[in-house]
Amino acid sequence: MNKKHKLVAKKHRKNKERLRVLKKASLTKSNSEKSSAPVPKKTAAKKPAAKKTAAKKPAAKKTAAKKPAAKKTAAKKPAAKKTAAKKPAAKKPAAKKK
Repeated sequence: MNKKHKLVAKKHRKNKERLRVLKKASLTKSNSEKSSAPVPKKTAAKKPAAKKTAAKKPAAKKTAAKKPAAKKTAAKKPAAKKTAAKKPAAKKPAAKKK
């Protein structure tokens, strides 16, 4: 096992032990309460309250009408085309006749 697995296993062992101790403590506590204070029995039995079942109305489903989002169409300006200034073609000097 590598280092991480060892640490995790250690945590799990400690946690199991802690849970065991808690369980034992709760058992001893509950046992001591039962033996020390006996619960007196009630002689007058109460009638259970009559449960009224309210008629459930079906919930009216309200579907919120979704309005289509108004699309704002921004007026697009055509991009200004930059025309490169054309250089006049350099004229070749004409060959001189001799």
